Amino acid sequence: MIHSVFHTTERLKIHALEKDMDTTKEVVVFLHGNASSSVFWKEIMEKLPDTYRAIAPDLRGYGKTEDKLIDATRGFGDQTDDIIGLMDHLGIKKFHVAGHSMGGGVIYMLLGHHSSRILSATLADPVSPYGFGGTRGLDGEPVTEDFAGTGAGVVNPEFARRISINDRTEEDPNASPRVVMNSFYWKPPFRAANEEELLDGLLEEKIGDKKYPGDAVESENWPGTAPGKFGPVNAASPKYVQGLAQDVINAPIKPPVLWVRGSDDQIVSNESLFDIATLGKLGLVPGYPGEDICPPQPMVDQTRYVLEQYRKNGGSFEEEVIEETGHSPFIEKPEEFMIHFKRNLSHA
Repeated sequence: MIHSVFHTTERLKIHALEKDMDTTKEVVVFLHGNASSSVFWKEIMEKLPDTYRAIAPDLRGYGKTEDKLIDATRGFGDQTDDIIGLMDHLGIKKFHVAGHSMGGGVIYMLLGHHSSRILSATLADPVSPYGFGGTRGLDGEPVTEDFAGTGAGVVNPEFARRISINDRTEEDPNASPRVVMNSFYWKPPFRAANEEELLDGLLEEKIGDKKYPGDAVESENWPGTAPGKFGPVNAASPKYVQGLAQDVINAPIKPPVLWVRGSDDQIVSNESLFDIATLGKLGLVPGYPGEDICPPQPMVDQTRYVLEQYRKNGGSFEEEVIEETGHSPFIEKPEEFMIHFKRNLSHA
């Protein structure tokens, strides 16, 4: 049975979904992505073998966790420290971790800074180790000095507004949260059996100028906006995660890594429809300076490159592609996901 629990750590009051409170069992921590919450991992938690204890926290800025700001200048640092603080509070020294999308960014930092505590890591359609948008090539070279086109300024403000008013309709084909979820979180025509519960999780994101999407600054470079200093979207900007990929590659202890991705992911891909450069290339954002100057970020190729370097440096990783799925294969095809996931847990 899944329980809803609150833990007051030294950093903040964290809400989590938990399965099995047996402190003698190995722990699996599940980290959700942006515009979602712990409930997105609920079905996988239920399918987890009884030999494991499962904990899925609502990350800072999401769900029912205490509403505290994210200092984006630390990259994924605030959320990473929150997870370590939660583990310390619960007396858990080592744990497995699975992370989706933005949650994968937290895993990178856990691997880079707390690898001795990680038993295994599973990345589900993770953000690139170089952050989201604004980089080119396998080594994540910044497209501009100020990282224009990344961060909060490229988020659709109407999407954020509709989250703030708890919009459950399908009236706006580009911004209604339900439509965005069903169009991009998974591959249409898939609809989750627990769609209302998942939509609840999406709508619990904290909205505001310093929350989601966060603040932005003007830029002389296309598209005229660069990342500010607060919120989860700015935290994922390559401006604030510089060095993270190298931290992963050089982790002193290298737990086994599983990378699972959907074959038709439109959010994290080499031409992501959430990358402003892709939209510019498609003619959907005016003034695009061209692919030579501002190419779409090769997110998948970058992730593979970094994980290959991780392996060359003494680690191990496996890449699994689940066909006919989008950004959330663990929701779309949970049974297939579990086959790979359980194998990685056993490698620890």
